[in-house]
Amino acid sequence: MRTTLDIPADLLEQARRACQARTKREAVVAGLKELIRRSHHEELRRLAGKVNLEIDLARSRERRRA
Repeated sequence: MRTTLDIPADLLEQARRACQARTKREAVVAGLKELIRRSHHEELRRLAGKVNLEIDLARSRERRRA
């Protein structure tokens, strides 16, 4: 999809070098992917300790031996 953005040239160049992208497009795509990855990671962090799986660890370990 084509989109026109007014991004400061020095900022885009720094981002391109930081992620070792060959093109401006690669730098923008890498930045967007990283933003999404961090967002998903934060969502998972918020769930920490809130999910009760009710796992019987002893029973689970017995299955491995059999």
